[in-house]
Amino acid sequence: MKPIQKFASHFQTLPLVAILRGLTPAEAPAIGEALADAGFGVLEVPLNSPQPLESIALLARAHPRSLVGAGTVLTAEQVRDVHAAGGQLIVSPNFNAAVVREAIGLGMVCLPGIATPTEAFAALEAGAQGLKLFPAEAASPAVLKAMLAVLPAGTLMIPVGGITPASMAPWMAAGAHGFGLGSALYKPRRSASAVREAASEFAAAFRGELTA
Repeated sequence: MKPIQKFASHFQTLPLVAILRGLTPAEAPAIGEALADAGFGVLEVPLNSPQPLESIALLARAHPRSLVGAGTVLTAEQVRDVHAAGGQLIVSPNFNAAVVREAIGLGMVCLPGIATPTEAFAALEAGAQGLKLFPAEAASPAVLKAMLAVLPAGTLMIPVGGITPASMAPWMAAGAHGFGLGSALYKPRRSASAVREAASEFAAAFRGELTA
């Protein structure tokens, strides 16, 4: 299955991105299994983690149906490194046209970070398949709703930063298509069982809103 097909499939079922900042290769197998058990299929290892490319390679091999890749990707060279490690997803805190174009050229899914309509339109023009609203703490559901009113219909917007199970509903009501989940889901040295429990809570909260 192509990366964009995996992305579409997971965003139809459970559009939650696990941001595994600080993950080590030794932790990767157990954490990956815990997330898979909770239904998570989109995994992001930020490049400022210890040996991130090794963790990405381990997760990609262990979970071929999942969309695995890197966060905090800042250069086109890093995109190539992630691709070589088996990653299929590129997430950035900012919009860099060279990063987006390199990722798209390699057949990867790219979610650049944006904070303004200007950045959002530029990222879409460069080929981004979705947008990471970052940091969400500096925005609001009202800001998201206003942006979606002017962006092309169907634009995927994913708030990232400070998201908890209790805070998801207002964002979803404003049109959020999914979320990136950081320290409330995973932080260094958190046990696999604790990650599984947190992941299940996020999944339940999201699915509960969908059926409300």
